[in-house]
Amino acid sequence: MKQITLRGYAKINLTLDVTGRRDDGYHLLEMVMQSISVADTIRIQTTTEPGIRVTCNQSLIPCDPSNTAFWAAQLFSRHHAFTDGLSIHIDKQIPIQAGMAGGSADAAAVLVGLNRLLETGDSLDELCKLGLMVGADVPFCIRGGTMLAQGIGEILHPLPSMPDCFLVVCKPSVNVSTGEAYARIDHVPLPIHPNTKAMVQALKQGDLSAIGGYLCNVFEAVLQLPEIDAIQRIMEQHRALGSRMTGSGSAVFGIFQTESDAQNCVSFLQNQYPETFLCRPVSQGVE
Repeated sequence: MKQITLRGYAKINLTLDVTGRRDDGYHLLEMVMQSISVADTIRIQTTTEPGIRVTCNQSLIPCDPSNTAFWAAQLFSRHHAFTDGLSIHIDKQIPIQAGMAGGSADAAAVLVGLNRLLETGDSLDELCKLGLMVGADVPFCIRGGTMLAQGIGEILHPLPSMPDCFLVVCKPSVNVSTGEAYARIDHVPLPIHPNTKAMVQALKQGDLSAIGGYLCNVFEAVLQLPEIDAIQRIMEQHRALGSRMTGSGSAVFGIFQTESDAQNCVSFLQNQYPETFLCRPVSQGVE
């Protein structure tokens, strides 16, 4: 019986643009993605009892084949003709329905973990191909760091690391369905698009103030959630260099130069929004 424990890191979108739609209905994206230190912990264990068993510390998370960790384990087992059983426990800290790729992070951790645990020797490219069958964000969550993502999110170009800083992430009680958000975007004119080239240049220059200034997410205009605006105002009042919603929502993040400003913002927000975190950028997707 073998066991391995890993952390699957969440992500934020420094930019997120929808540039078109494929014939199969998937939307074409261009976005700058960043791994952050908020993470789920995944414990994987081989068992003599056949089948895959998933458990989680949060009752709202399904532990059946619809769970991304279950799906990833099933794909990996079939790909490598692995017939023994697997027990997977998810200690979930990444907020759900937040736009932070929590489910994708879990799937990425399972694929990376099984590759190490079973010593199958898959390359990152091979793991990303399997991951894409689970979800478009999984390849990024496998690689992690700072990336320009295109296509449906699976075409990844490494970027210079985000300068070290402090991030405040706040998840309001409102939940956003990813499917509903993408359905809305087809019927709403987008008033503004990110300047992705400028964001990439700011990263290359290591200019944290410019990175904060070029944050942009087209879903904010589509969803128009009052809670998002309220959290952004609070972050800006606490000296955030910039603040935006991540993914299709509903978590909001702010970039801070100093830990004291970030901690003051966390203390203020936690009175109303318990799911508020102080974190930092990280350079990997799974550890």
